[in-house]
Parts: sequence; C-alpha cells; structure tokens
Amino acid sequence: MLELPEVLTLSKQANDKLSGKTITQVFNATKQHKFTFYNGDPLQYGKLLVGKSILSSKGYGMFVDFNLSDNMMMNIGDGVSTRYYNPGDKVPANYQLLLTFDDESFLVFTVAMYGFINAYPGGDTDNKYYLISRESISPLSKEYTEEQFEKLFAEAKKTLTAKALLATEQRIPGVGNGVTQDILFNAGIHPKQKVLDLSDGKKKALFDSLKDTLMNMTFEGGRDTQTDLYGNEGGYKTILSSKTWKKPCPRCGGAIVKEAYLGGSVYYCPVCQKIDNE
Repeated sequence: MLELPEVLTLSKQANDKLSGKTITQVFNATKQHKFTFYNGDPLQYGKLLVGKSILSSKGYGMFVDFNLSDNMMMNIGDGVSTRYYNPGDKVPANYQLLLTFDDESFLVFTVAMYGFINAYPGGDTDNKYYLISRESISPLSKEYTEEQFEKLFAEAKKTLTAKALLATEQRIPGVGNGVTQDILFNAGIHPKQKVLDLSDGKKKALFDSLKDTLMNMTFEGGRDTQTDLYGNEGGYKTILSSKTWKKPCPRCGGAIVKEAYLGGSVYYCPVCQKIDNE
C-alpha cells in the first residue's frame, strides 16, 4: 500500500522521469476491479488526458499528484501500483489504467486490494481522503511538532490503541499499517497498548520514532515490501514485516508474534514491546 515514504519516493521519481512527456493514448482496465475507485467515468479519461503533458508530480499523505497541462490533474492513492515501462517493453496483461507517451514509453496503474485513480480538471475533486492528505501537515515537516502530535491524545477515547492511533482514520495521513510496525517497535510500544495509559516519556518516544522512522524510510527510497516507479523494492529494510517476522527479534533475540488486528496483520516482540498498565 502507498504510505508516505513510497508516496514521496514515487513523486520524486515521476518528476525526474515523466515531466515533459505528452500522453498519446489511454487504455482502460483489462481486468475489472470492483475496489478501484475512479473520479467520474474512467471511459472518459481518454478525452480528458490525451494530448496533455505531465508538468510535475507531488506527494501528499497517501496520494501522488500528476499535474498536467491545460489545468488537468491526475492522482493515485492507497493500493495503486504505478510502473514505468521503456519503449518496446512487454505490456502487462492486467491493469486498471495504462497511459502511453509521445516517446512510446508507457505508464501502468494496477490495484491489489483497493485504490484510487482520479483524473479531472484542476481543483475539481471531492475525494475526502485526498483532501485530508492534501490539507494536513506532513509528519516529516518541521511544522509537525509535539504539540500537533499531542492533539491526537486529547481527542482519543479510552479504548484507543497505539495501532489505531497511527494507522486508522487517517489521523496522520500517509501513516498506515505498514510503516506503523517499525514505528512502534522503535518506540518500544505494543500495538494494542492503550494510548491514554502511555507515560509522557513513552509519548515522546513515539513522537520521535514517528519522525525518525519515516525519515529513514523515505531517505532509503521506501520500504523493501513495496516497489517504486521502476518495479524495484525500496532500500529500507523493514524490521517487522511479512518478510522478517519469522526471524528472531533483532533487539532481544526472542520470537516475533504475528496477529490479525484492526483489519490487518500486526507484528511485535512481546518482550521489547510490553503493554503498560495491564
């Protein structure tokens, strides 16, 4: 899934590789996916996009913008994989949208679980998830301070857990279940820890881990569980993920636990990430 490190990596790569290319054709889905959400009728995307040039790209939260000529906009979000192909490369059999360019290279969008693929005149969108991402302060920004983070606790219910705080309801756009695993491990906090039971010291550790972990993931070009514009895995080696959970804890050497929780898997070390006040 697209989370902040991958969004920022993809937008940078798109700026470097796609800027100046003109869209020549639009091909609609070869395989229908009921959880691919489009802005309007995707069969009209050809009329909207053909002849438009990509000017720039920018990432927000879990969305990547493609700014086009003539005040047109595209953006993709959440579970959309975006892959660039050189002229002459084999076209994949299944996709949810494909764009060809004037140099005969092409861009393919595919969706795994669910995702957003939007095309519309600039400013003409009512996608609430995109608007939340666009209008929120990035946790990597200097403006995202401990005071900003503390507001999440002020609004929290007694039952709210650490995973729920970070990975649900887009409280911090761009932070989802994937990046949450290492954020919590680095902070020494259990995913099921009730956040209102955290000490001030633990809150500070969580804030610092949020910043530092996301920064490291972004600096390394995203996580090794995700791929970039060219189909390459990110350079950040995940500590806790589907790739690593069968290995011993890198801190204490104990067994890592995998559980289904709040709509996705969580990974944690029961020794290094104990629940406080149980």
